[in-house]
Amino acid sequence: MTAMTQNEPGRTGRMKVHAVQGGGGLRLHVREWGTADGPAILFIHGWSQNHLCWARQYESALADEFRLVAYDLRGHGMSEAPLEPGPYTDGKLWAEDVAAIIEELHLDRPVLVGWSYGAFVICDYVRAYGQDRIAAIDFVEGAVKLGEAAFGTLIGPGFLGHFVGATADDLPTNIAAMRSFVRACVVKPVPDDDLETAICWNAVVPAAVRANLAAREIDCDDVLAALQVPLLVTQGRADSVVLPAMAEHVLATCPTAQASWYEGTGHVPHLEDPGRFNRELAQLTRRARG
Repeated sequence: MTAMTQNEPGRTGRMKVHAVQGGGGLRLHVREWGTADGPAILFIHGWSQNHLCWARQYESALADEFRLVAYDLRGHGMSEAPLEPGPYTDGKLWAEDVAAIIEELHLDRPVLVGWSYGAFVICDYVRAYGQDRIAAIDFVEGAVKLGEAAFGTLIGPGFLGHFVGATADDLPTNIAAMRSFVRACVVKPVPDDDLETAICWNAVVPAAVRANLAAREIDCDDVLAALQVPLLVTQGRADSVVLPAMAEHVLATCPTAQASWYEGTGHVPHLEDPGRFNRELAQLTRRARG
């Protein structure tokens, strides 16, 4: 692992940047903010996103109390991005990414926060490594099933209506699809700067990588049924990407799950209502760490 520290504007002060070798030797871009000896929170973003989606968290009062770590998933942001399917279709590789970050950064029982596709990654990790090294989980619009049976019932038109364009071998088509996809994710008004930045981080992910992530058949019920650590299910009622029915399924399957429903909110509660989201994440972390 290599690391560097640099100043960053705003309340975050000094930020550390790490290069961590994940599953199969793939290089992962990892950043951290906040209190070095505070309880750790590891943020895991979703399909076609990157660590910038958590700016309303690491630039908030959470950084005064917690050690905040976020990374770019394999194929995303500043992490290594091979175009062939193999690095994306093996759940063990996703699990090894999380395990490597926990080990290399010496994260002591972090709370794992998984947005959308990030919930799949958390389940990959728990299936492979167990739950002894984590304190709690927050599924943020978390997806736990992927495949034909989930399309239209658990995964909605906000994703399905953009997938073909987002994975096409044509740049103008990709750009149009991602602009529309970002707008479909948001229901409450958000600042123009946030929306424009979100379009940028979506657009930089190669179309082939987006397609590879959706090539998996995933069912996380085995992990959910055996979960013993607290699970917060953060779900917008108006989400058209990962439908509220997905959250209902998680709540019915996982014995430790508790719901936090966001009325009139879409796929991005951590951006659409960051004040509430940050308070609830802080409360979950404090409870889980005793």
